[in-house]
Amino acid sequence: MAKRRLNKRQQWRIEKIQKERTVRAARKEKAVQEQADAGELGPEQTGLIIAHYGQQLDVEALEGDEPGRVFRCFVRANIDSLVTGDRVVWRSGKSETGVIVARCERDNLLQRPDNFGALKPVAANIDHIILVIAPEPEPHDNLIDRYLVASESSDIPAVILLNKTDLINDQNRDQIEELLARYQALGYRVERTSAAENTGKPAPEVDALVRHQTSAFVGQSGVGKSSIIQTLLPDELLRVGAVSESTGKGVHTTTTAKLFHLPGGGDLIDSPGIREFGLWHMTPQEVEYGFREIRPLIGLCKFRNCRHMGDPGCALDAAADAGEISRARLKSFHRILQDMADQQARGLKLP
Repeated sequence: MAKRRLNKRQQWRIEKIQKERTVRAARKEKAVQEQADAGELGPEQTGLIIAHYGQQLDVEALEGDEPGRVFRCFVRANIDSLVTGDRVVWRSGKSETGVIVARCERDNLLQRPDNFGALKPVAANIDHIILVIAPEPEPHDNLIDRYLVASESSDIPAVILLNKTDLINDQNRDQIEELLARYQALGYRVERTSAAENTGKPAPEVDALVRHQTSAFVGQSGVGKSSIIQTLLPDELLRVGAVSESTGKGVHTTTTAKLFHLPGGGDLIDSPGIREFGLWHMTPQEVEYGFREIRPLIGLCKFRNCRHMGDPGCALDAAADAGEISRARLKSFHRILQDMADQQARGLKLP
């Protein structure tokens, strides 16, 4: 979806909402300061954001008298956006409440663009992204490539996890095996599992994947992210969605990013399902970097302004002709660049 231009009424409405939010934030800030002046806030301590609910966040105490206890907190007005996985400095208040006063430095940040082209942070301080795919809904290499470009650009390692292996049959086996082999050849770790066959207990391959790691599960809706998490955390009340029989598309089951602690060690971040992962906030050069086999070819084209879309002397085409890079991946790369160009053109024509 292209970045949209807003009409005057929409701009007025957004400005009105922003002013109202500013007023509410000022009131909260005043209330916080009054509590601080009255000595009702505890000392500063570190915490971990484990869930995000609009203007409020759940913070787990990492130190103090009650480590592990969760407090519902709001944020001082001068702090930028916070996400699940962020480490923060906070002060406890009354009745299991608190106030976040600072954000600690991040190791990394996973972001995705919203429908208006603005970047929306999803999770922070992740050891690896677990990209879940499944035979149903049918996996598409271009969607997978978009996730991988995002992970490469964020410097967060990605693992591809094929779920629902019980649905592999003679009709889809060759296609799936070819798809997975393509990514294994590029050095991506690929694992296989079936949440349906491991009800109530984690599959050994999944347990080994997440143990002592902070993992973010991403992928198309309906591939079974929440089902996998339920095998790892059977006591958590997670809603498990079903794939629509009429459309074959997934049904969103997760409404907010949440961090879960694993009994065997490690953390999981479950993020809302994303059917399409747009990359229109990136430049063509950033997309080039996101394809790890294309990255070494940057700057080797005959012409400096090569668009890599069939231009003469293109190093990418030469590498594909020589069998050094996959034709399928190059086609996916071209499609992403073309989609970005089309979205830009549509955006310029919108009123």
